[in-house]
Amino acid sequence: MTASVEFRAVTKRYGAVTAVDAVSFTIEPGRLVTLLGPSGCGKTTTLRLIAGLEIATEGRIMIGGDDVTTLAASERDVSMVFQSYALFPHMSVIENVAYGPTVQGLKKARAHEMAADKLALVGLSGLEKRSPSELSGGQQQRVAVARALVLEPKVLLFDEPLSNLDAKLRRRVRDDIRELQQKLALTVAYVTHDQEEALAVSDRIIVMSNAQIAQVGTPRELYEEPSSRFVADFIGDANLVEAEVVAECGERAIIRLGAVELELPRRGCRVGPVTAALRPNAIRLLDNGAGLPAEVVKASYLGDHMEYTVATSLGELFVVTHEAGEPIAAGTWLSLGFRESGVTILPK
Repeated sequence: MTASVEFRAVTKRYGAVTAVDAVSFTIEPGRLVTLLGPSGCGKTTTLRLIAGLEIATEGRIMIGGDDVTTLAASERDVSMVFQSYALFPHMSVIENVAYGPTVQGLKKARAHEMAADKLALVGLSGLEKRSPSELSGGQQQRVAVARALVLEPKVLLFDEPLSNLDAKLRRRVRDDIRELQQKLALTVAYVTHDQEEALAVSDRIIVMSNAQIAQVGTPRELYEEPSSRFVADFIGDANLVEAEVVAECGERAIIRLGAVELELPRRGCRVGPVTAALRPNAIRLLDNGAGLPAEVVKASYLGDHMEYTVATSLGELFVVTHEAGEPIAAGTWLSLGFRESGVTILPK
C-alpha cells in the first residue's frame, strides 16, 4: 500500500552547517518525485530524512498521514536503493533479495518465494542462483530494486541509482524504473543531479539550491516556466541574456532582444529591463539577414545534431540545430531568429 510523504518546515543542521533549511513539500501517493540539484544542495540529506537515516533538527515529517519525525528507519516502512546497490557479494541473487524477509523472521522457503516474485517483476527470473559479480551493472541495479520491493514498503527511495551505469544503460534502466513505478503505483522519492534523468522519469521535480527549494513543478513547467536564473540554467541549457520589455499587452508583453522583437507571456514583468532565458534549440540560424547579427565562433558535429557557439550583441550564445548539412565554418556571419516556445522572461 503506497502512502504520501509530507515535509513541514523541515530543517537539518550539523553543528553550524544547515544542510536542509525549512523545506516543505508533499509527495502524493503513487507519484514519482525527483529531488534535483547540484552537489551539496541538500537533496541526499532530504532523502535520508525521509528514510530515517537522519533525524530532523526542526519541523515534522509525515508518511501516510502519520508523524514519523522521531521514528527510527526500521519503523518507517520505507526502502532505499543506494547508489552503490549495496549487494552482499557472498550471497546469491535470491539470497540478497530474500535477506529482508529472512531478518524479519520469515521462514526461508517463504522468503525465497517472495524474492522470486520480485525478481520476476524486474525481469530477472532464471538468475536466482548467480552471484552479484556475475551480473551486469543493469542487472545488479534490478536486484537492488527487487530487494527494496520485497518488503512492499509504503515509500521507495532512490539515491543516484544510475550514476554507476554507462549512458546507454542509464536510459534503459531509468525507463525500467519508471515503468515499474507506474505499473505498481509506487510512491517514489528519487535523487539525482542529472536534469535529463529527472525530466525523463518524474511526475514532479523539486529543484534544490543551497539547502532550500528553488522551484517545484512538472518537468514541462520547470523547463518552460523557470522561476529564476538558477532554475532556467540548471533545467536544460539556457542562454541568459539581458532584454527589454517595450510594451505590456495584458498577460503578454513585447520584448526586444537586440534588433528582434517577440511577444511572450509577461510573467509579472513590467516595461523595462528584464532577463530572458533562450533555449539552445529555440535559436534559428538564418541566412537572409532579417534577425540578430551573429558570427560563428565554434561548430561541433554530434551525429544527430550540430552545436554552435555564436557571438552577438547579447553576448556569446549556445545554439543547437538538427538541420542536416555541412557545418557552418567559424568566422561566418549570419542572422538569428527565435522560436517563441523556447524563450522565457524570468520573473523579477
